[in-house]
Amino acid sequence: MSETQSRINDFVLKIATVNGTGSASANGLLMKAMFRMGIPVTGKNLFPSNIQGLPTWYEIRASHDGYMSYLNRVDVMVAMNAQTYQKDLDEVSPGGFLIYDSTWPRERTLARDDITVLGVPLAKICNENFSLARIRVLMKNVAYVGVLVALLDIDLDIMRTLLEETFASKPKLVESNLKAIMLGYEYAANNFTCPLPVRAERMGDNSGNILINGNEAAGLGCVYAGATVGAWYPITPSTGVMDAFTKYCHMFRTDPETGDNLFCIIQAEDELAAAGMVLGANWVGARGFTPTSGPGISLMSEFIGFAYYAEIPSVFIDVQRVGPSTGMPTRTQQCDVMLCAYASHGDTRHPILFPANPHECFTMAVTAFDLAERLQTPVFMLSDLDIGMNDWMVPELTWDDNYRPDRGKVLGPKDLAKMDRFVRYLDVDGDGITYRTLPGEDPKGAYFVRGSGHNRYGAYTEDSDAYQDVIDRLLVKWETAKTVVPDAVISKANQPTRLGIIAYGSSDGAVIEARDRLEEQGIHANYLRIRAFPFTREVMDFLHDHDTVFVVEQNRDAQMKSLLMLEYNHIADRLVSILHYNGMPISSEYVVRDVSKQVNPEAAA
Repeated sequence: MSETQSRINDFVLKIATVNGTGSASANGLLMKAMFRMGIPVTGKNLFPSNIQGLPTWYEIRASHDGYMSYLNRVDVMVAMNAQTYQKDLDEVSPGGFLIYDSTWPRERTLARDDITVLGVPLAKICNENFSLARIRVLMKNVAYVGVLVALLDIDLDIMRTLLEETFASKPKLVESNLKAIMLGYEYAANNFTCPLPVRAERMGDNSGNILINGNEAAGLGCVYAGATVGAWYPITPSTGVMDAFTKYCHMFRTDPETGDNLFCIIQAEDELAAAGMVLGANWVGARGFTPTSGPGISLMSEFIGFAYYAEIPSVFIDVQRVGPSTGMPTRTQQCDVMLCAYASHGDTRHPILFPANPHECFTMAVTAFDLAERLQTPVFMLSDLDIGMNDWMVPELTWDDNYRPDRGKVLGPKDLAKMDRFVRYLDVDGDGITYRTLPGEDPKGAYFVRGSGHNRYGAYTEDSDAYQDVIDRLLVKWETAKTVVPDAVISKANQPTRLGIIAYGSSDGAVIEARDRLEEQGIHANYLRIRAFPFTREVMDFLHDHDTVFVVEQNRDAQMKSLLMLEYNHIADRLVSILHYNGMPISSEYVVRDVSKQVNPEAAA
């Protein structure tokens, strides 16, 4: 029996279907069932960017060790799309299993001697048991769930419970879906040896964890942060953030007595307008944000620059994708780092937060609003499609009723009454952050909102010294930002080493797993995960403490490495790039391969 054939709670299940056939709910049932068996799982979508009827895939990784990264392996393939059958067959790892709909003949030339092929007449079974054409298509997907329940030894009672929960208000749907599952289950049980060597086995209960995607978590985080204004123009893969924000606003942001909405959500005519609306909302004291992706950031750049110089708090949630333009909008990358760090014209630098998973999308959404108001500047949260649109197992999100937003240096009428004169852009505390007022509260706090052409008193100017005085103060604010953004996370190797790895965002899971694999090869590396720009003190210390530092990122041009070199140009010769940019999530194997190629195990230890 091969290594691939003897995997318990350590396998990859991939399902190939057609977009628009309702397979998403069926695939979700499988992942949730394994999750409720206590098995750590993640789910990744690979779907087309345009029309119904094109190929789509869903990949579930079960990992008894709790690894969350993409794994470039397929142990069980369910091939439901005849158009991609050859590709799907080729992807199955040696010793693996392929399940297909045997209702129609399959050419012998598509067979492989090193895998096991199992034919199930799914269409025939559904045609014989369901009358309506659309129902037959939908139930065929549910029937392959039943086949997998038998083959992988998934708990059938859990599956029944999930159906009852999913269709609690529609009992007839519970009945029809359960019927389809049992049809597939019984066929597999009667015709194949069940379970397969690749199978699931109950382990714990996953208590304290949930399944959620990053967009959903980010939308909820914005509600928790106190956001009441959302303006956006739809763009893949960020639209789900506003969908979630809208849903949770209707749940938590309505007047309990009148039913009136206590929020404002606007679909603007374009990204430029959306950015303007966000600035206006924050200027008057609301917490507003916009979710977008790289092309949207490009269009918003002028308003971003205005917010930087006028010092208007604002939050931009960038769910990164392959770009530009339409590009491959349903593929993932970490390609907007430089774009967001210096967005707009002139001398600008913007704080960026880098969540590594949906849990951090929730917590960092809150941090983004607090930082924006505390620093009076645009703040970016850079998720990506892998985090935003895929299903992750993360610790439960916690809601602290004692949380109070950090509004920063805001003067109210009582504060203004004690002052002889309010000056908007005068640094009185030495931290680069000036005091602001909210419009309409007190005439004494009135001022003109200006871009770069103003002096420290808020008056229009074209005087060179007065202009430089303002932008030099903004550099002082940047130094302050370094002390308030989230610290980096450092993981030490099991023994002393001068080898280091730096990563950020969704590359984190691959590096965590890769370090374990490298340890097995005798390669020991300390790991620093960057969570924010500007970089905090421990980033500089980490670079100084290591002779070689691999920088892992998912873009072609080494954008994070470039940022590090701009900040610490004297250590440029220590940085080695590991770059992955084909649109698929990075795998641990990719990191292991690149590090192993360049490191002598004895020298690294």
